Amino acid sequence: MKEKSNISKKEQPLTIFITGGSSGIGFQAVLKLISLGHNIILPCKSISRANEVLTNIFNQNTVQLSKKGEIYTPIMDLSDLKSIDSLCCELEIRRVKIDVLILNAGLQYTGAKTPRMSTQGIELTFAVNHLSHFYLTQKILPLINKKNDPKIIITSSEVHNPNSGGGKVGSKASLGNLKGLESGEGFEMIDGNKFNADKAYKDSKLCNILFAKKLSINLSKENLIIPVIAWAPGLVISRDNQGFFRYSRKYNQFGQILFAFLARDLLRITTSNKEAGLLLSNLACLCKYRKPGFNYYSNKIVSLGKFIFEESDVSNDAQRGDLSDNLWDLSKSLIEKILR
Repeated sequence: MKEKSNISKKEQPLTIFITGGSSGIGFQAVLKLISLGHNIILPCKSISRANEVLTNIFNQNTVQLSKKGEIYTPIMDLSDLKSIDSLCCELEIRRVKIDVLILNAGLQYTGAKTPRMSTQGIELTFAVNHLSHFYLTQKILPLINKKNDPKIIITSSEVHNPNSGGGKVGSKASLGNLKGLESGEGFEMIDGNKFNADKAYKDSKLCNILFAKKLSINLSKENLIIPVIAWAPGLVISRDNQGFFRYSRKYNQFGQILFAFLARDLLRITTSNKEAGLLLSNLACLCKYRKPGFNYYSNKIVSLGKFIFEESDVSNDAQRGDLSDNLWDLSKSLIEKILR
């Protein structure tokens, strides 16, 4: 699983924009990328959160961050499309050029019985995990440095696939005919059904891949050679209160503790934030991940405690061009409607 991450001495530092970089996998990737001399744009939800993240970064071992790249922590709330607008306008005014766009933020609140809503009234899992990243990408694309081998990286999950280990457990990912999304504001689930927090997350991860594939096709039509990478980090369970499962713990603390013990400590089928963060930093800066077009990589378990990170197949639904096209068009229409 481990790969060398050092960049060539002749290679210029990259400017990397990353969502979800304040904790978990994203934070570990940021530490690695800064230590390699790359410059990071890490938007945070609030000033207090930005200050906390900067403190955590600067408190790291000085040897680890000996080559420190620069870090910029502007304010952006992924649950509010207008907040995305504000930041992108600021970056445009500052004439920022971005080499790598990493869409890593992910929200899950499994165990909740009722949906939470974004500022614009969209179910929060779908709003943060898909719709905001969809919108952010459109706004960021003009700022991409097309002359410096750019990349777009999207963190998905194997649970998008009903045939995967995690995808088989509980409700399975399925977008149906996108009835909920087609109905517009106020829908609970993309498929139009009653809210299910676990399925909402799985559906959003399927959306990530469908979006990535359609984005790659659109870029190709515009003669833009920008690799679009979707990837699955595997099951990551942190030992602290940060990281991905921090939201779900609020709704089922005992269940999450028991699950963590069984998966991480007994069965050893999980990986760490640090190991997954290294994979993400590798995707961002290693030449081997510059293959044109769309590519999907998954961190798959091969035996207890051992993983292999390799190019993988996506689910049957994720291969459907009609579903990808419809998701793109309806997402665009919804954004235009709610921002009108």
